[in-house]
Amino acid sequence: MSFDFDKIIDRKPTHSFKWDKYQDQDIIPMWVADAEFQPPQEIIDAIKERCDHGILGYTLPYESLNQATCEWIAKEHNWHILPDWIVWTPGVVPAFNVACKAYCQPGDKILIQVPNYPPLLKAPSLNQCERVDIPSVLENGVWKLDMAELEKQAADPKTKLFIMCNPMNPCGSVMTESELKHVAEICLRHNVILCSDEIHCDLILEPGVKHIPAPSLQEISGKAISLMAPSKTFNIAGLGASFAVIPDSRVRMQFRNAAMGIVPWVQVLGLVATEAAFKHGDKWHKALLAYLKENRDYLYQEINALKGMKMVKAEATFLAWIDCSELPVEDVQEFFEHAGVGPSPGRDFGEPKFARINFACAKAQLEEAVRRIKKAHSAL
Repeated sequence: MSFDFDKIIDRKPTHSFKWDKYQDQDIIPMWVADAEFQPPQEIIDAIKERCDHGILGYTLPYESLNQATCEWIAKEHNWHILPDWIVWTPGVVPAFNVACKAYCQPGDKILIQVPNYPPLLKAPSLNQCERVDIPSVLENGVWKLDMAELEKQAADPKTKLFIMCNPMNPCGSVMTESELKHVAEICLRHNVILCSDEIHCDLILEPGVKHIPAPSLQEISGKAISLMAPSKTFNIAGLGASFAVIPDSRVRMQFRNAAMGIVPWVQVLGLVATEAAFKHGDKWHKALLAYLKENRDYLYQEINALKGMKMVKAEATFLAWIDCSELPVEDVQEFFEHAGVGPSPGRDFGEPKFARINFACAKAQLEEAVRRIKKAHSAL
């Protein structure tokens, strides 16, 4: 079965958050992390069937959905979870803000892996807590968490929670088992809850690399939560469906209680789409990964051929984290936008000399973006 990822779909008339940013400008939007691909037909058919029923009332997560979710996680990540461990949320961003509320008091410290995407950076202050950054360091072409700094900051009695992104956004790295066990050991020793944002876990591009959900490690299963979603993988972010997997009943109840009265239910079409994705999206998913890998490899080759620009090959995600610190420009974002390409500004992640490019698009669109970048680069 073949899937047409080369198809270019005009999103300009649809009030797209991604495309409206550069409305009426000749700039290709490659910033926010949603893709330019149509989801699997089975998802669209499931949504149509539900709409054809005619009533879209309150709907709670149901048995076949939870079972499909458990089976997907078992198949993709070799983690055998129970349906009771799943807490449905209308997005990963609400979920890690709930975690801040659930496990911290105002004035507590929350460790955040950096660089990281803006909503995660804001979460501690939104919950009256102090953010403490744990940096990433480049080792042998892979971004790694600074374990020494994590150890140092976790030892502070005011530290209650560590929120990390694995696979990393924006760096694209995937933690090895030994790295994850090291994180778990530090968190356990200092009684710090580990909240692992794993929204990109189904987008592993590099052969031989595998994602390990944090709570799947036996030693920290009682002190960790995993945040997952079908949204990035199947390009259904606008339907607002995600879930936390929390093995420990007490930790799970704290999470549920913190969300009560604030976080709404997942809407019905998000539930329907998620079940269809996990039940029927396997072949599409495999084809997507192959396409994204080709896009990543092409962009990696082209960017690293330009003097002053460096791109580490992302092991996962569809995001390229590009170091422009040696580029002779004052404003990196201005350089790209002047070229006609709109990445996510590195400054939003805490790194103004970087840019994040979303390469989940048709190859022709990516090639046009590269052509524009090369043209602007040659004029420097």
